[in-house]
Amino acid sequence: MAGPVPGIAFERPHWEAGARVAGVDEVGRGAWAGPVTFAAVVLPTDRRIYKLRDSKRLSPGQREHLTRRLREVASGIGVGHASNAEIDRLGMSAAMRLAARRAVDALPQRPDVLLLDGNWDFLADYGTRNETIVRGDDRSASIAAASIVAKVTRDALMREADGPYTGYDFASNKGYPAPVHREALRRIGPCVLHRHSWAPIASLAQTALFAGS
Repeated sequence: MAGPVPGIAFERPHWEAGARVAGVDEVGRGAWAGPVTFAAVVLPTDRRIYKLRDSKRLSPGQREHLTRRLREVASGIGVGHASNAEIDRLGMSAAMRLAARRAVDALPQRPDVLLLDGNWDFLADYGTRNETIVRGDDRSASIAAASIVAKVTRDALMREADGPYTGYDFASNKGYPAPVHREALRRIGPCVLHRHSWAPIASLAQTALFAGS
């Protein structure tokens, strides 16, 4: 479990002021199929959850274990998705704002402060005090927790999709453009879970159209 250890330096001043703080992070932005998924996590102020890291630095087993632990002790967890159809209709930026809002709305209590991974305030109109943190999943325990919950949740959805949508190996690649996924797209074309507005998928549809003409 190498890499930076996220701490609570960003959370502590807000906790000391009596504020409820949620970390927010996403997964699935770069996939070619499936939703973009956000999680919002409110960590407890009276205990530490050890071994939190950016989800990309953890094994699947470690992520599953930490998600179970978070569901036991976190003060709140919310998850929100924007489907591939919503991504096609709205564009990725608007879909991300929608999924993030759904995640925070799903918390049992509205937070006062949101710690957001990156340098874009995607919840600027939400009515909370928001703090953007570059590499936040490496620096903030709350954001790292959100990255883990989002990853575990979306991975489970994509594993379930592997049954009805065979051939793409969604259970393994989670909708990202791995070689088996690319080959399946060339061979059998996209399914309803693909982001049809995205250039690689749209070009396949265009190629199939000319091939059939």
